[in-house]
Amino acid sequence: MNLYLRYFDNETLVYNVEQALDFLASIPDIMLTPELEDDIRQYAESDVYYPKRYKVRPRIYFIIIKTEAASMMDFKQKKAVRSNDTMMRKENPVLMHLTEERDGWYEGSLDFKRVVFVAATGKHEYRDTRFVAQCKSISGLDCYNRIIDYLKDRVDSRSQFPSAKGKNFNFRYLGMWK
Repeated sequence: MNLYLRYFDNETLVYNVEQALDFLASIPDIMLTPELEDDIRQYAESDVYYPKRYKVRPRIYFIIIKTEAASMMDFKQKKAVRSNDTMMRKENPVLMHLTEERDGWYEGSLDFKRVVFVAATGKHEYRDTRFVAQCKSISGLDCYNRIIDYLKDRVDSRSQFPSAKGKNFNFRYLGMWK
């Protein structure tokens, strides 16, 4: 994995952390501390592929981006960019099946913030609530929509529901209906 570094007009593509640290040391504005060096090493060794920015002074940053590009030209032409779609599918295979149409019974579970009245204080508060239901649907997304429609009529309108694509909604196909 290579690293692309940029600070204003100074940019480079390096092949290891030592080269990255040498590049940063050559810039007078950037003070390389042992903590900063350790953080850069940890970022380079981690599985995180998102760009990382480091504060130099207020509103001034330098960035580091992991890339598989072999040269600066490849990086600029985005020939070695990891697509977010590929990363999403590796992280959450449920998203691939969310809209897949398959008639039958589904079990959906939803964790949401429910507004409830607390009699002791006379005020309302949010409480984490899990709701599980089995319903006839044509897809995981349809199951989600049916659950949300059901809950909206039965809980306080200030309650907060998660996205169907988030980690707070899960579903599983139970089988064909009769």
